[in-house]
Amino acid sequence: MGTEIGKLGGYGFRGTVTAGDGSNQKGGEMGAGYLNLRKQRKWQQSKVGREEEGSSSNRPELAAFLLVLRGTPVTKPMLYLCDNQALLKAVGEGGKATLVGAPDADILLDAIEELRKGTTAGSVTFLVKAKAHRGEPANEEADIQADKAMSGKDVPTEWHNRTNQAVFTWQEPRQKGGTVSYEDRKSHLYRGNAFRVSQQKRVLW
Repeated sequence: MGTEIGKLGGYGFRGTVTAGDGSNQKGGEMGAGYLNLRKQRKWQQSKVGREEEGSSSNRPELAAFLLVLRGTPVTKPMLYLCDNQALLKAVGEGGKATLVGAPDADILLDAIEELRKGTTAGSVTFLVKAKAHRGEPANEEADIQADKAMSGKDVPTEWHNRTNQAVFTWQEPRQKGGTVSYEDRKSHLYRGNAFRVSQQKRVLW
């Protein structure tokens, strides 16, 4: 296969070859999906909850990785293709990695536990960064599954438990021409001293 991962020999990996992706929309919805090239049932999806505290691209990306870990036997070596550099850092890149202050610690903790099970079983997991939207077939399919997860009626929602962070909401008026609209604003304290803000316009007249 002539793609970057193909030339690196990724699709010839002797273990399980997987790819995952996450997707989020302005309204706060998040979805995760993955592709397993070694299974007859090739994909799995999930909606990602807790959007009321703000959505991000990193949270569904991490959720997709956890879905893959859950769906792969711990005794199988696995190659995971992703297009998100932050995911590689989140699962332990660097000597100072910690769960303290991690915004998605609820998902990250479960992912670390799954990795621990694999290590105990003598298996290995390789994470490889793939360039997004460059025609890498596995990642393109994972991206499609992540988008479908948000609109699928029968797709379950996971990781929706709230944190103890206070969420503040208000409306700000915006006038353009003869039309007045209000932006629903939402923010919460993030790591003690920063704010996340999401917004959604609503035209009133």
